[in-house]
Amino acid sequence: MSGSPGLGTVERAVKGGQNRIVTATERSVQLVRIAAEAAAEKLADDIIAYDVSDQLVITDAFLLCSASNDRQVRAVVDEIEERLRVEADAKPVRREGEREGRWVLLDYLDIVIHVQHEEDRNFYALERLWKDCPAIGLPESVKRVAAQRGAAR
Repeated sequence: MSGSPGLGTVERAVKGGQNRIVTATERSVQLVRIAAEAAAEKLADDIIAYDVSDQLVITDAFLLCSASNDRQVRAVVDEIEERLRVEADAKPVRREGEREGRWVLLDYLDIVIHVQHEEDRNFYALERLWKDCPAIGLPESVKRVAAQRGAAR
């Protein structure tokens, strides 16, 4: 959970080349990276993660991603849950929005994942709420998928 004793802070490069202190635990960063890779495998768009541990006491990080339709939202959610269960022995303590398939929230305590239909993502623009928080670096495989999808459009 947030603020685990004995875990120090890590300085990481974030967008724009500046360095900011990321205070999310290594476990949280690991979960974010696994979830981001899972989302990328199911072709989620605009995958970004923020360290919100200095702003919120309830979680360390948010992962945001979007999909072009309800069916893809569900596929992304299923893949994230499966990968986190298998690779990190993590299960969500709460899941919301699954029935509608427009905006699904997965709460793993250490991280909260938002998988949104692209229309909802544009409308709610959660990024603007957390833009002052440090971005968590995502694996190269996630960046590669994003670049390939961008080139194909």
